[in-house]
Amino acid sequence: MLELRINGNKIYAPLKGKELVKTPEEEVRQKYILKLVNSYGYELEQMQQEVSLTGSKRGTGRASADIVVWRSKEEKKEGKNPIIVVECKAEYIDIKSEDYYQGQNYARFANAPFFVTTNEKETKVFKVNLDVTPKTLSDEILDIPNAKEANNDDKIKKLLGQTKAFERDEFSKLLFQCHNVIRNNDKLSPEAAFDEISKILFMKIRYERNPDEENIFTLKQFEKQEANYEKNIRPVNIKRNGPKDDIPYMDYWFELTKDEFEEDELFDKNEKIKIKEASFKDIVRKLQKYNLSTTSDDVKGIAFEEFLGGTFRGELGQFFTPRTIVDFMVDILDPQEDEVMCDPCCGSGGFLIKAFEYVRDKIEQDIKIEKDKVNLAFDELSEGKAESELEKLKEVSNTIIQKLGYETQIRKSSEQEIAKEKSKFISRLEKLSASCIFGTDANPRMARTAKMNMIMHGDGHGGVHHRDGLLNINGIFENRFDVILTNPPFGARVEKSLLITKADQISDENRITKYKKMYGAEVYEKAMEQLLFDEETTKGKPVLDTLYIGKEGLSGLTEVLFIERCINLLKPGGRLGIVLPEGVLNTQNLGKVRQYFESVAKLILIVSIPQDVFMKSGATVKSSLLFMKKFTENEVSLWKQYENEAIAEVSAKYEEELKNIERQLALRGKDAPLASVKKELRVRKRKITEDIELEVRQIVKERFDYDIPIATVEKAGISSTGTSIDNELKDVILPQYVPYRKQNELWKELKPVFQYKWNTKTGKAQRIKNNSEPIVIEW
Repeated sequence: MLELRINGNKIYAPLKGKELVKTPEEEVRQKYILKLVNSYGYELEQMQQEVSLTGSKRGTGRASADIVVWRSKEEKKEGKNPIIVVECKAEYIDIKSEDYYQGQNYARFANAPFFVTTNEKETKVFKVNLDVTPKTLSDEILDIPNAKEANNDDKIKKLLGQTKAFERDEFSKLLFQCHNVIRNNDKLSPEAAFDEISKILFMKIRYERNPDEENIFTLKQFEKQEANYEKNIRPVNIKRNGPKDDIPYMDYWFELTKDEFEEDELFDKNEKIKIKEASFKDIVRKLQKYNLSTTSDDVKGIAFEEFLGGTFRGELGQFFTPRTIVDFMVDILDPQEDEVMCDPCCGSGGFLIKAFEYVRDKIEQDIKIEKDKVNLAFDELSEGKAESELEKLKEVSNTIIQKLGYETQIRKSSEQEIAKEKSKFISRLEKLSASCIFGTDANPRMARTAKMNMIMHGDGHGGVHHRDGLLNINGIFENRFDVILTNPPFGARVEKSLLITKADQISDENRITKYKKMYGAEVYEKAMEQLLFDEETTKGKPVLDTLYIGKEGLSGLTEVLFIERCINLLKPGGRLGIVLPEGVLNTQNLGKVRQYFESVAKLILIVSIPQDVFMKSGATVKSSLLFMKKFTENEVSLWKQYENEAIAEVSAKYEEELKNIERQLALRGKDAPLASVKKELRVRKRKITEDIELEVRQIVKERFDYDIPIATVEKAGISSTGTSIDNELKDVILPQYVPYRKQNELWKELKPVFQYKWNTKTGKAQRIKNNSEPIVIEW
């Protein structure tokens, strides 16, 4: 058994007999060489790494094949045509069509019948068709031959004829078929049937992560284990419950799956498989030919979304944010690499998936541009150099390329330990997936769905939890996020009777230790103070009291509470995009709520969208998309300064009148005013208080001045029936908003302007610019 040997930033290459710089691409290449040896039975002597197929001595991937395999070591020595050509890409890079053409051209040049493209997470095998033009992609097939089959022409012919048709529509239909198997055979509700499909998909993913174990997802293996069960040959050693010998094979594998995803809290510890073995067997038969781990994220991700859409919208009545809205909101907030993102009401994970893909594409594009520069420089330097010099140059270029895909990051448990802890290399994509994507959903089914959906799209699921979005959990607490995107529940209320309980706390000491190390013990403990409860009653404060709006009794509406929750979760200067019913923006009884929000965050864009957008999902409330930026520390100080100044100015204006009213109300006996006069005085006092509050707010808004772009679109890419239509949101992004945002540096500090007028009769602010027409800003 050949093993991977990594030594720091070096990796051993058995085909070269020496250590090489461990670039992301080199690691994928060495892992595939191991697979050729350990899984397919090839010998090292019948393979070669970095084979020049163009006669060039240059060592870049553009001039040589990564791995070439011959039928035998004798044919390799004799210089005969190879049978397989392999093109490797780094794990964080999606394989594009040009990569397929590149590998195909290498294989065509070598007259090899098979070529492979792999980035480890996705592997595709193609047959080389010499009868078509070079720009025509050959058919994708199921697999390459193993070492024994490589010398059998009949086997080769059969493999070349087994075309692979794992397309998006096919997989989506397959998921529906599995769903129907459970509904028909086990008579479960649509919701329960979906839960069982989720369990089986997680079981399959668990196997694919542990390929050395026996493959449960073939009918042959299942029937073998089923026969063993009948003969009383039972699986043993389940970590969660200790040794067991009295459970069926499918239950045994589900126990292992619960262990695998235990920290993700996917399933209750007592959760069981709730379908018949016959149903399980039928689904195994349908799924066995698919490998989710090596299938492109685009294919399986969109297929799973189609399945979710048909199942949840059509049968479960769940609510999803249409992709056109998700895409628009992510584009507006433009998340960047290293920014931490969250959706506290994540549903099926649409916002998190789009944000993950958006940043991942930026990383891949950056690496590609920089890598091309390195390769170009290498080509120029390598002209006329001897082989020994080329080797040295190649190592230098590989060292540079290694740093493109990885960044040096200090992981620390406390400020005092920073100096002690050594820098570690971490993949930029790994950091994005493991440290930058977070979400919660109060519905356990939706939290599980979001995790599965994210795995299908390329991962990032580890930060998603089943938790009330108003409460803190791993990494989801105040002042943590650069970007928040969400579509909170509308119309529901949080009552004062809803209390924090012991169940809302994390009790697992290992996880607590892990979180303290990740975020710092002091920071984590402070975040968890939100969940403190009385040890005797095991009950805590009302959930409403964790928020200013709830504690002050301003509102208990979920959509309003989640605006404050999101602002609290943001770092100073962090950005929020949220879907809201339009009533939040203009209902009179929410006036004080809006006043509070404008004192902690800036409005950066409001987009009114047509009612049709959510109609297919069963929602009839007209909505708007609200974008805000939490005040920076400087803006907090500036707002407070303006507020204090305004209070002093306006209070001085009414000081004498208020003192006079107080003196008259304080009189007693014969000097006391009549009851009717007292009533008038109290009414006047309240009116003065209200006037002071209004005038203070006017002055502060006059001094803390900025434009608020407002857009209204008639068509947002989706009709009331769910069909695709024109999308005017695209016109808001590039031609209008993005240039405006960049020109005005909206993500930067406020630059106050004081030419501003407030019309108390209309309740509208008017700012005059360069003698032009007033810009009307409604809020």
